[in-house]
Amino acid sequence: MATRMQDFFPEPLPQYRKLVRTGVLRGDDHQTRIIQKLQDLHDKLLNYHPPRIPPPPAPSLFSRIRSSLDESFRINTDPIAPPPNAPKGLYLYGDVGTGKTMLMDLFYSTLPAGIKRKRRVHFHAFMIDVHKRIHAVKASAGNVGDPILPVARDLANEASVLCFDEFQVTDIADAMILRRLLESLLNFGVVCVMTSNRHPDDLYKNGIQRSSFVPTIELLKTQFEVTDLDSGTDYRRMARAASSIKPYHHPLSPQTSKTIDSIFESLTQSERVVQNRKLQIWGRTLLIPASTSNVAKFTFQELCGNPLSAADYLEITRVFGTVFLLDMGVDRKDLARRFITFIDACYESKTRLFITSEVPIYQVFAGEPEKTEGMSDHMRGVMDDLGLSPDLVGKSSMFTGEEEIFAFARACSRLVQMESKEWAETAGMGAVGATDESNN
Repeated sequence: MATRMQDFFPEPLPQYRKLVRTGVLRGDDHQTRIIQKLQDLHDKLLNYHPPRIPPPPAPSLFSRIRSSLDESFRINTDPIAPPPNAPKGLYLYGDVGTGKTMLMDLFYSTLPAGIKRKRRVHFHAFMIDVHKRIHAVKASAGNVGDPILPVARDLANEASVLCFDEFQVTDIADAMILRRLLESLLNFGVVCVMTSNRHPDDLYKNGIQRSSFVPTIELLKTQFEVTDLDSGTDYRRMARAASSIKPYHHPLSPQTSKTIDSIFESLTQSERVVQNRKLQIWGRTLLIPASTSNVAKFTFQELCGNPLSAADYLEITRVFGTVFLLDMGVDRKDLARRFITFIDACYESKTRLFITSEVPIYQVFAGEPEKTEGMSDHMRGVMDDLGLSPDLVGKSSMFTGEEEIFAFARACSRLVQMESKEWAETAGMGAVGATDESNN
């Protein structure tokens, strides 16, 4: 029997139907319609040939001085609009549990074989990379000229299809450069697909100088097909077998300590446990209290009580496939924010996580009673969908805005998903592993 081409190079819709047929996913009419959009973009990419990226203009003292005086005098070969044959990108948005990660997994894994330059990245990690590149451009050019364009050119050379997980804007530094960056990427012919919690109109709400961000919102609405994923179904809450080894253990007790020690020993028995291993992050040294090449162990205070950033957590989860977090106690907003950032990094890196805590998952952020006013009906609905009590969440003094409440809801939802057998069987496989360098 002749073998069909799609058996070698699967496509989104046939692959989705196969996953439904084999019981990996449940069929859903609304989700099928969304996947048809992925299929449509896939079909357009089959015949899309990204344009050649023009090289940067040759540097000279005169051109640098001229650029600093009047950009309009510079002979510019860079495109000023997207290629006419470039497919429109996709902007998929929805609340927690609407299948954003699954959809991106499906799309990225079935990209046409002809797409050789592609990249999938969590948006937070992407912006860290962008700011690092901008800093390097400024350092080499002496702060003369536009640093965004050469960064966009390099990114376009690296990927003609760029997929962002969890597109969100909370930082003014990101907000101020996004329109120029996205516009330049589209002009270079890059096709972007992104998932987000928010409709473009709701991005960076109440942010500093939000009026300067409005052009970015208009760009997203005009250059992307904006699609709502909400269907009333929470795909994370569908029945799935629980993992035989629970990742979340409470309360703190001698028995809990004995259990978690046993799990740690079983995962590290083939290697020597190194104390205070050095991990280099952006020129800084982070000490890992106890680790093997693929397993790291921290107390909650060591990981979230110190002023670590998203870059630190992303590097930890990139290196170590399994992380133990012991004696968790979230009683301050700074601790809560770091913990949520860490959970996001674990989720995106598919890290296997083991936690010991005094309280159940849904009580980790409970604080002192406070007025429950200020939570919208929409956010109360999110709490209900996740099985959370809006009154309980509202009484936590740590949560003062919808973005914080939503981040908390997402963290809880992800912790629940990490308890599934499905997660346990696939987590921890993508880590690069630590070197033998240590500090004893």
